Amino acid sequence: MDTEAIHPISMTTFNLTGYNTGAFTLLGIPGLEQHQELGLVPSWSAMVLFNLSSDNPGPFILVGIPGLEQAHVWIGIPFCIIYIVAIVGNCILLYLILVERSLHEPMFFFLSMLAKTDLTLSTAGIPKTLSIFWLGAREITFPGCLTQMFFLHYSFVLDSAILMAMAFDRYVAICSPLRYNSILTPKTIIKIVVGISFRSFCIILPDVFLLIRLPFCRTRIIPHTYCEHIGVAWLACADISINIWYAFCIPIMTVISDVILIAVSYTLILCAVFRLPSYEARQKALGTCGSHVCVILMFYTPAFFSILAHRFGHNVSRTFHIMFANLYIVIPPALNPIVYGMKTKQIREKVIIFFSIKGTLWKC
Repeated sequence: MDTEAIHPISMTTFNLTGYNTGAFTLLGIPGLEQHQELGLVPSWSAMVLFNLSSDNPGPFILVGIPGLEQAHVWIGIPFCIIYIVAIVGNCILLYLILVERSLHEPMFFFLSMLAKTDLTLSTAGIPKTLSIFWLGAREITFPGCLTQMFFLHYSFVLDSAILMAMAFDRYVAICSPLRYNSILTPKTIIKIVVGISFRSFCIILPDVFLLIRLPFCRTRIIPHTYCEHIGVAWLACADISINIWYAFCIPIMTVISDVILIAVSYTLILCAVFRLPSYEARQKALGTCGSHVCVILMFYTPAFFSILAHRFGHNVSRTFHIMFANLYIVIPPALNPIVYGMKTKQIREKVIIFFSIKGTLWKC
């Protein structure tokens, strides 16, 4: 089938029906009869069968960034560069934490977990986005769509939980420094990691089953670069109230609870810091939290901005929403290792040694 010929018809249908509401209607599209004669549009009987046979949904079409299709090739270049920075930066961070015994501490263990989650978050979305931009590979199977959605949402919720765990680590280190090693024992750290991983899994897994139960008989065109829960659910021809309420209440309330606990931790940390007798001691205590605070701001600020823009920014274009959503899954993973490399003394020293050794070997 000539996909270029059918694309305008599909988009016209999408515009007529609307992303959120209408059924898959082809009435009134100019030249429809002509396209049917050419075999570019299925017959009405075939379409009825297609609409009824929704137990095994066919592939979805990811449009990319609507309105900027002509610029996709150029838009993909900065996305690719930032993605490479994220991969290289997080891999170097993981390597240093693995081989350097001085970095085998609870804070750096949580940091390595954050790096792995960031790699999952960016890799779940960006390679497919680049294949859309550069190769025109817009199709994605229903299982592939569910898999991508799960890992994107799971990584986001897990990132939030890791930042909460790191805030607890800083709280113990500053407020109870003499008990730090006795509180954050290897056994306790394993329990925290298993707990936050299992919590994130249990929160996101129902999204998959909430989508599997839906019949898909509308257009299969997703005006985005990746699959996300509500974006896919809107394409169903059934009541999606449960999907909307679950997607809004459970994950968002979980993230908000993480933010509240992080805020409480840092409030207690600040109270303890300002009780320290000397200025140098206060500076040192605050310095150990600086990189973590920067990462928290980079993670939560765009997240809540995106949520508020979707809820209240009715005049904000869809193009901006989608561009921002794509930047969100690649920029924090790229900046996190840079921030920790610059703001954390132990990592900064190891990075300098690492690159000096590599430079010496390269000259040899």
